[in-house]
Amino acid sequence: MARLAQTAGLTDIQQEILSTVRDFVDKEIIPVATELEHRDEYPQQIVDGLKELGLFGLMIPEEYGGLGESLLTYALCVEEIARGWMSVSGIINTHFIVAYMLKQHGTQEQKDHFLPRMAAGDIRGAFSMSEPGLGSDVSAITSKAVKEGDEYVLNGQKMWLTNGGTSSLVAVLVRSDEGHPEGTAPHKSMTTFLVEKEPGFGEVRPGLTIPGKIDKMGYKGVDTTELIMDGLRIPADRVLGGVTGRGFYQMMDGVEVGRVNVAARGCGVAQRAFELGVRYAQQRHTFGKPIAQHQAIQFKLAEMATKVEAAHAMMVNAARKKDSGERNDLEAGMAKYLASEYCKEVVEDAFRIHGGYGFSKEYEIERLYREAPMLLIGEGTAEIQKMIIGRRLLEEYRFQG
Repeated sequence: MARLAQTAGLTDIQQEILSTVRDFVDKEIIPVATELEHRDEYPQQIVDGLKELGLFGLMIPEEYGGLGESLLTYALCVEEIARGWMSVSGIINTHFIVAYMLKQHGTQEQKDHFLPRMAAGDIRGAFSMSEPGLGSDVSAITSKAVKEGDEYVLNGQKMWLTNGGTSSLVAVLVRSDEGHPEGTAPHKSMTTFLVEKEPGFGEVRPGLTIPGKIDKMGYKGVDTTELIMDGLRIPADRVLGGVTGRGFYQMMDGVEVGRVNVAARGCGVAQRAFELGVRYAQQRHTFGKPIAQHQAIQFKLAEMATKVEAAHAMMVNAARKKDSGERNDLEAGMAKYLASEYCKEVVEDAFRIHGGYGFSKEYEIERLYREAPMLLIGEGTAEIQKMIIGRRLLEEYRFQG
């Protein structure tokens, strides 16, 4: 039987990379994921293995020591990693978004300084937009940067920072009114700062505090934190791209590729849920035969597999559109929306197939059941995706009356 979610048209190099990642997931991640997740333990050994494989530099250009691969290759690797444990894919994703933003928008000095060490995995990236008083409304950011001489002084509180403790470089979006008169549109008065820090918790550099890990329902192992800036001084040459007022666009560019990543995570988790469900359905007997032979279960498996295939196809399409250099916010929004919703449904169906055992922490599906909801809100909620999709459709199908 052909495995679900195959991708046509891959090069030999892409196939070799995916085969290596899949083997790593099967041998190094799946056997330990549930135990580590239950302890909420950072998967250091797994992360070290990914570093040896070169995955932290997968999309960083070869001139900076990376592999120079496409977004499609990256997304397919994320799909495989999320199939093993979604938290590990989150560790990679935030690092990747910062590297992508540097590659696309950084000054030459910033690229030369950061990208080689990011490719080697010696610098781990994180990015920060959200705040306690806002979610998807990025224009309502209140954290602020004020220029003093050759430095900026940053103050404010950020929220939901993935890799907040383990990262050593954070791309932080704040308001910067310098050079932008009163009345300027909010998205034109925001700047992204490249903040270097020591890994860990507490005061990680003067004026910057990472209070500790936020206790979550799922998505454990990876550290999700707050970030508090109180008189944090940043040199002017650490403004991403060297010019203030461009931060919103830089972050949205990063989030756009991040949405392809979240779609890939949804595909990976859904694949694993299907694998668990179809296997258990052939092992569990009721009324004298495996439950897989009951029509009701076969219908459920058919629906699950179809959703896995559909989500994967949309994710691949969105990645290829971005790789072609075209605008892909419509495709990325659709892929993220569909993959996260289908992931939730496939995981729940696999949970139902397991019956009472699905409620036991002994079974892997229990972990997936707690992890899937994060994808419904990460990188923009379903409602935000539908707003993006609707607006883009009206642009494409504008009625000329």
